[in-house]
Amino acid sequence: MRNTRLTRRSLLTAIPLASIGAQPDLAARRKETTVDMRGMNRIFIGWVDLKEDNWVLAGEDKDYWVSTIRMLNAQILGSCQRSLPGKTVVGAKDKGDENTAGYDLYVKFSDVLIDNGHHLIPSQAGRLYVSIHFIDPTTNAEIGAIPPGPYVGNAWRFVDKLRSALDEVSEKVKVELTRSPKPRTRTAR
Repeated sequence: MRNTRLTRRSLLTAIPLASIGAQPDLAARRKETTVDMRGMNRIFIGWVDLKEDNWVLAGEDKDYWVSTIRMLNAQILGSCQRSLPGKTVVGAKDKGDENTAGYDLYVKFSDVLIDNGHHLIPSQAGRLYVSIHFIDPTTNAEIGAIPPGPYVGNAWRFVDKLRSALDEVSEKVKVELTRSPKPRTRTAR
């Protein structure tokens, strides 16, 4: 009897905790902008500026961190290219590259912050905060934006956490570019 009560209590505790862990994945699948960007076929992916001065957070030397920044930017470009078949996806080659001429859409990343905070809960460390802006290159007008939100990497090593967090960012970009906006519903007065 006591054993079944303990098992029931463990199960009742595990279910809410599991659902909390699934929330970031569900949030990444929800479209946040109201603009239909499905017809945009030539896309320029901007540079995610992880700042060269953040090499201390990585616990490595500066040269290693600079090469890691390049690798992580190449990774997010590759993820976007794989997740957007049929679209031409090109990315920035370095921090200052914003050559968006000839593209239908410029995906710009800003407000990049790495929170390696010395939290009591190790899974809370290594969060990446990024704003995502969708810009029409012909008018340079922002047509949609996603405010900075935490993208949490699910890995043990710091760089792997960032890699995983950037996978979430590319998933968010995919959702915005492939799903139609939800129609606004009117509420009865």
